[in-house]
Amino acid sequence: MGYMGKILKVNLSENSVKETKTDMEIAKKYLGGKGYALRLLYDYLMEYEKLGISARDVDAFGEENVLIFATGPATGVVGFPESGRYHVMALRSPLTGSVASANSGGKFGPFIKFAGYDAIVIEGKSEEPVYLDVNEDGAEIKSAKKLWGLNVFDTTKALANGGSVACIGPAGENLVYFASIMNDEHRAAGRTGVGAVMGSKKLKAIVVSGKKKPEPVKAEEFKQASKEALEKLKANPITSTGLPKYGTAVLVNVINNAGGLPFKNWQKAYNEKADEISGERLAKEFLRKRIACWGCSIGCGRATEVKEGFFKILNTEGPEYESIWALGNDTAVMQLEAVIKANHLCDELGMDTITMGSTIACAMELYEKGYVKPEDLQGMDLSFGNASALVDAVWRTAYKAGFGKYLALGSKRLAELFGAPELSMSVKGMEMPAYDPRAIKGIGLNYATANRGGCHVTGYTIAPEITGFPTKLDPLKYEGKAEWVKIFQDFTSVVNSTVNCLFSTFALGAGDYAKLLSAVTGWEISESGLMKIGERIYNLERLIMNKFGFDAKDDALPKRLLTEALPDGVAKGQVVDPQKFEEMKQEYYKLRGWVNGMPTKEKLKELEIP
Repeated sequence: MGYMGKILKVNLSENSVKETKTDMEIAKKYLGGKGYALRLLYDYLMEYEKLGISARDVDAFGEENVLIFATGPATGVVGFPESGRYHVMALRSPLTGSVASANSGGKFGPFIKFAGYDAIVIEGKSEEPVYLDVNEDGAEIKSAKKLWGLNVFDTTKALANGGSVACIGPAGENLVYFASIMNDEHRAAGRTGVGAVMGSKKLKAIVVSGKKKPEPVKAEEFKQASKEALEKLKANPITSTGLPKYGTAVLVNVINNAGGLPFKNWQKAYNEKADEISGERLAKEFLRKRIACWGCSIGCGRATEVKEGFFKILNTEGPEYESIWALGNDTAVMQLEAVIKANHLCDELGMDTITMGSTIACAMELYEKGYVKPEDLQGMDLSFGNASALVDAVWRTAYKAGFGKYLALGSKRLAELFGAPELSMSVKGMEMPAYDPRAIKGIGLNYATANRGGCHVTGYTIAPEITGFPTKLDPLKYEGKAEWVKIFQDFTSVVNSTVNCLFSTFALGAGDYAKLLSAVTGWEISESGLMKIGERIYNLERLIMNKFGFDAKDDALPKRLLTEALPDGVAKGQVVDPQKFEEMKQEYYKLRGWVNGMPTKEKLKELEIP
């Protein structure tokens, strides 16, 4: 029925492993993936409060932090479109100070199911490096002393043996605040520092293997729903042509031409040389072949190589759009070879490319404006456009070598440390991705109200504002955006709990998902009912954030976006108008049933949140 019926609980402090039953009542209200994991984290907080431990007492690197790898009812179900993903959550993020959340593709999620589990919950922390071996017969905690210090690729090769491996690299071991959990070598649960949480627990890797298969309850209904969904994906120009041909980097020229591609740490949002790092150039000069995650019909992944020169790198993958932007356009490095190399190092060492590139760009502006002195850099030249310095900065960050110890903190702490906090282009401590709200107003409201921080995939209003799906909105208008942000955030919560690739939503809506999920689970799930589940998940996450002290004051954008007009491009002269932004935010709160950025008791009761 889409669920395996078991959750694996591992306590590293006690060196113990046990199984519990998947609570189907929770599953009906929260699906799986992000939603189910959030409910488990909330229950941990409630237990801590009974013991006199408040949310703010939880240390991101402490024994009390909990790390969860969760699948959903779609994960690993053959025929459910783009269902090769899993969601990772931790009670507290080292980068943002609130709940940590990340998502990844590849095949690790399905293999959790094939081993017979819906989720893996990691409690406590080990004194010595360990890894977890999970299969159909159960799980075992094993020594990872010989693996500690290895990079992601070497760790994966040492452990895979026909299964799937999720692991950390040196960045996670060294507690870099934005370290990723990497699976299947190049797939990343990238954001909010979940890799550092894993490193703090001395958990080097999780290996999953097995042959169990989740089956739909209503096989014939599912077959028909799957057929209809796949036909829609094939008919959609983005999922059938754009993404397969050019990958996500097809957006480089699209967003740049809309005047919304941040350049030089967001000093601009248009770059006349952007085509030099575009998806079109990547496909023409560096692409070896397409790669697809498990069960994916789109295949947007890129197997790439740089055949010669200073940045030569063979048999790598990517970079994706966000990585090209952060490591390239944001730092003004227009040598795509260097961006590919830097992206490869982020995968090899285990770091989030968005925060890495954004933090380097922040450091470059700090250096440009004199806040960072030459002597601080210990020989590096962090000038905008310096390709060698970009690559140098990546490995220095993973090992906290020299100036890397400051970069490892993320841009918010870096900018504060050097006396210019306004130069961190982040929200709630997490760096914003590759869309400038001065040119695309709706995404600005989403950044501000996104629970995990500056995040585009929480509510991807770029779809209607730029690509015209499911309807075309004027990106420069404020009107009507609050409603769209809420819709996208709720629907995204559904997709991340199902757990599916968000690219499916270019072609599939809540009605399609309701049909598919009804057939898989055997439950009668309506479109409106599914959206209510998404709303419940989003509100529960916000409630947890409130316990960490986040409220309306934190639903804000960097000052630069409100005061510095774009100097060129089609959005020249645009800012995010402070008054209109506040009006938009208050309309959003009203639609949400929130006061001061917090769900009211009435809203929580309506959504049956305990």
